[in-house]
Amino acid sequence: MARTLLPIGIQSFEKIRREGYVYVDKTPFILDLVQRGSYYFLSRPRRFGKSLFVDTLDCAFSGKAYLFEGLALTKPDSIWDFTRTSPVLRIDFSGGTIRSADDLTGRLHRIIDLWEEEFNVKRTEGSPGERLVYLVPRIAEVTGKHVVILVDEYDKPILDNLEKPDLSLELRDLLRDFYGAIKPLDVHLRFVFLTGVSKFSKTGIFSGLNNLKDITLDRRYSSICGYTESDVREMFGSLMAAYDSDLVASWYNGYSWAGESVYNPFDILLFLDEGTIRPYWFETGTPGFLVKILAETPRSLPELDTLITGEELLGSFQIDDIKPETLLFQAGYLTIKDVTHIGEKAFYRLGFPNLEVKSAFSSLMLEVLTKNSGTSIIQRNLDRVMSTGDADNLREVFYSFFASIPHEWYRKNQLSGFEGYYASVVYAYFASLGYQVIAEDTTNRGRIDLTVITKNSIWVFEFKVQSSDGNKGKSPLAQIQEKRYAEKYRADGRPVVEVGVVFDPETRNIVSWETGR
Repeated sequence: MARTLLPIGIQSFEKIRREGYVYVDKTPFILDLVQRGSYYFLSRPRRFGKSLFVDTLDCAFSGKAYLFEGLALTKPDSIWDFTRTSPVLRIDFSGGTIRSADDLTGRLHRIIDLWEEEFNVKRTEGSPGERLVYLVPRIAEVTGKHVVILVDEYDKPILDNLEKPDLSLELRDLLRDFYGAIKPLDVHLRFVFLTGVSKFSKTGIFSGLNNLKDITLDRRYSSICGYTESDVREMFGSLMAAYDSDLVASWYNGYSWAGESVYNPFDILLFLDEGTIRPYWFETGTPGFLVKILAETPRSLPELDTLITGEELLGSFQIDDIKPETLLFQAGYLTIKDVTHIGEKAFYRLGFPNLEVKSAFSSLMLEVLTKNSGTSIIQRNLDRVMSTGDADNLREVFYSFFASIPHEWYRKNQLSGFEGYYASVVYAYFASLGYQVIAEDTTNRGRIDLTVITKNSIWVFEFKVQSSDGNKGKSPLAQIQEKRYAEKYRADGRPVVEVGVVFDPETRNIVSWETGR
């Protein structure tokens, strides 16, 4: 039987098609985009197939019909005309790192130099933007055709330097001037497509290119990058047959931009190659700047998994006012779970897309929240206790853990002072082990602070932080039982354990732990 060639890390459409790698057909989107308009912007997280889609666009506009045999663009009912070719200008910032304004200016000049050489036109002068304004009409004149501009990872120079705000702003302004030069070239352009991880506010990069249609949150294009469930079953069915498809989906599916959910292609391809559940995408690196932002402006992990926001938070990114939620969404650590409308305004419920991100991100946050070097030991003890359903031993695991955090850490770090700190630590430990963890779990009587579901048992948690005057009020366990939270899971068959926990901010530990069943 022929071996299935998996296109792991391959961003060349031509290589995939020439050498027989599996290709999930995204060409219907190309036809749709060209029919609907000319100027587009798409934001997607790293390693989601943006570069491959840009390269596919290049091949389509370059008239390489032989590469598209059997795909949507060459079907009898397709109106795509491969004889109508266009000169394609590609800008790709995915390779290399820009470390200064001179680096960026030099890179742009070299790109333009190559275009002038390729199309045999007279050398232009001035800034990169000025050169582009003069160059595109000349290329259109020489070739007698309208020009296509494709930009991949348009924002990478800025994102690589977020820890240097002054430099990031300088790079943003340079890129704004360059991209802004595209707008007055409309009469000479056939198609413009920009991709990146982030979308900057209207006062940022796109202020001079305000005719771009942003399709990031357009539900029709939710699966323009990534693999849908049907894609995986159709194209990789023989390989998937050896695995529990529901388990694989729970780990790698779940990314959504208000439409059909998708798998991260990098993840699922590596899983199919190695056959082991691992956080492949997450292991490729989490931006250090993200960790810094989360440490400086901490958010409750349970809150992040149930976040409600408007499009204004998701749709723009400002270097001098970075919102952690925006960064987490655009980087792929949060995704859209559902959309509701109140009048004309859309509201999005965000959450972790799948178990890979939830568990790996929680492990990362444990380091940020606690700086505790014994995390792996505690995780092993926690897993052992959860498998037995022993609530008293569970209390000892967490009590010992909080007691092990040095006083010096609390003195130097503000993280312990933010609301939700203790619940976030508990959440992070459970989620890091890959359990099904549900924050703000909805019942017909209210919301459970935290539900943890394992193979052997279901745990219902309610948390409280003791007030400074020592007033305890109603116990969290009493609230669980009064509102009958556990009833939601009684029919499951697994034992349900109710746990009410009170934390004391003075002793920085558990002051009360009550259990029921």
